[in-house]
Amino acid sequence: MEFLQPPGWVRPRGYSNGVAASGRMVFVSGTIGWDAQGVFHSDDFAAQVRQALLNVVAVLAEAGARPEHIVRMTWYVLDKHEYVAAYKEIGVAYRDIIGKHFPAMTAVQVAGLVEDRARVEIEVTAVVPQANKAL
Repeated sequence: MEFLQPPGWVRPRGYSNGVAASGRMVFVSGTIGWDAQGVFHSDDFAAQVRQALLNVVAVLAEAGARPEHIVRMTWYVLDKHEYVAAYKEIGVAYRDIIGKHFPAMTAVQVAGLVEDRARVEIEVTAVVPQANKAL
């Protein structure tokens, strides 16, 4: 995995400008802040982010992928001001669950999400390096 940082560009905080990777691709559909049984335990934005990230990691594990294999994340939020106000709590949850790995990332404010209680939806692309096998 190669993190792309054009010369002279300001280094981004919390994400990368781009990532180049090769291996087995894993696509995780948008996950929201409910548990494995589809139950929300909080309407708090940061709490839903934490649960959504846990859900992402659980799906990645099904493919033998780990958080450090994530190359791209897209966050869909209902309210960009709520998102920005929760930066600190989001950062704590992110580091606890994903670690100090910062893939290419986009956040988009949307008019609504399918689940009425959802405050955020996160989708992920990961690339798991292929083990070199002798032929």
